Parts: sequence; structure tokens; C-alpha cells
Amino acid sequence: MIETHAHIYDEQFNEDRDSMLERAFGAEVKQIWMPNCDHETIEGMLTLENQYPNICHAMMGVHPCYVKENFEDELAIVEQWLEKRKFIMIGEIGIDFYWDLTFVAQQEEVFLRQLALAKKYNLPICIHSRNSKNNEHNAILRCIELIKAFGWSELRGIFHCFSGNLEEAQQIISINFLLGIGGVATFKNGGMDNILPFIDLKNIVLETDSPYLAPVPHRGKRNEVLYIELVAKRIAEIKQIQLSDVIKQTTQNAIDLITNN
Repeated sequence: MIETHAHIYDEQFNEDRDSMLERAFGAEVKQIWMPNCDHETIEGMLTLENQYPNICHAMMGVHPCYVKENFEDELAIVEQWLEKRKFIMIGEIGIDFYWDLTFVAQQEEVFLRQLALAKKYNLPICIHSRNSKNNEHNAILRCIELIKAFGWSELRGIFHCFSGNLEEAQQIISINFLLGIGGVATFKNGGMDNILPFIDLKNIVLETDSPYLAPVPHRGKRNEVLYIELVAKRIAEIKQIQLSDVIKQTTQNAIDLITNN
């Protein structure tokens, strides 16, 4: 399996990071993709990449929740790193309406400027799109609008932690993006059982978003990469197919996404 989204550098893993990763490797997790948040997460992320070469792969980007008054400084750091070396994706980037609407305009500017970096370096992107608490503001649709306005037909990537509806899933697929499916698929009221039967496996990749959003039966506790197998099993159950088919196709989808980098 390929874990396409895990914050394994997070301080919640400081006490047992190596053993947590060994558990994941024992479950045949072959790659772990690490999204960046801001300048403070880069060192820990790159340390893990050096410690586990060809397994842990770093992204580079500014997370929308970290877009504040100093966003120009954060973008400059991202650009400097992209000039220095190769990254697997630009991410995680996007729009977050959930926590704070203060910097939404700046989030959109940062998102568009990072789309330009994806085009410059021909990299896929990892999108964070979280709606407002009352769902009055739809981050998925806004990201789609901005991508269409940007107008680069070869832009590709993942809408990470997808938890939208079927229409939104179809719109994401129509612009050549994949759905990142994680622990929400295991939640009783997560809604994925009404969506995944209508989504072809070729449009899905696996993720955990560790240490967040642990799947059932670990919901509410610290998530870890090992639990990606619970996500894969749930997808197989919902779609009434073999687990091996889920693993094979989602792994190939992830490989295909980054092959042309």
C-alpha cells in the first residue's frame, strides 16, 4: 500500500515514531507521503525522508490553516526549497473555511500561487478543502473553481480527506484529480457508503492523515499509518470487492500520479 497523506513528523509520534513506522512497514506499507504545513514542519519532515529513503517522501507547500499575515515569507521559503531539490508533490495547499475566515482572501492567493509552482515544476498537488461548520461555505467547490480559472489542463493531484457528496466527487474526477479516502470511510455517518459504490477504483488513493481522523475502531484516538489497512478493508466492503483489488489499484493510481514528475 501507498500512504498518500500522513503527518508522521508530528510531535504526537515523538515517543514511538520508529516503532509506529515499523508497524506500518510490517503491514506492507511501501511508501509514505508527507504533506508540509509551513516552515516549522520542514526540518522534521526532511529528517524522516533521510532516515527512510525511498519510503518516506516529502511534499512542499503552505497549508491554508497556516496562511497568516506573513504568507509572503512562507511562500518564499517554499520557492527556495523547490529550487533546491525535488519533492513528490506541492502540498498540502487549498482552502479552509472551518476554523477561521479571517485570511480567506490570502488563502486563495496562496493557493493560486502554488498552482503556478506546480505548473513550473510539473508537480501534482495535494488539496486540503474543508467546509465551514454550517456548510455555508464550500471549500471543495471553491478549489475546483480556482483550478478551472487557473486553466492548466495538465494540473493533477489529490483532494485529500474527501468527505463530500457524489456530485462533488464527480466534479473532482472530471478535472483529473483523485479522491484521498481515509478514516471517514469507516465512520457510521461518514457518508462514504453512499458514494464509493459509484466511484471507480481508478479514481481513489488511500490515506490516514495521521495522527488525525483515526478510523473505527480507533476513532477519537491517535491515528497511525498502520490503520490504512482498515481504510482499504472498508472500501472493499462498501464496494463488495476483494481487498487485494483495492490495494493493487490504489497503489497503481498513486504511482501513476507521480510517475511523470
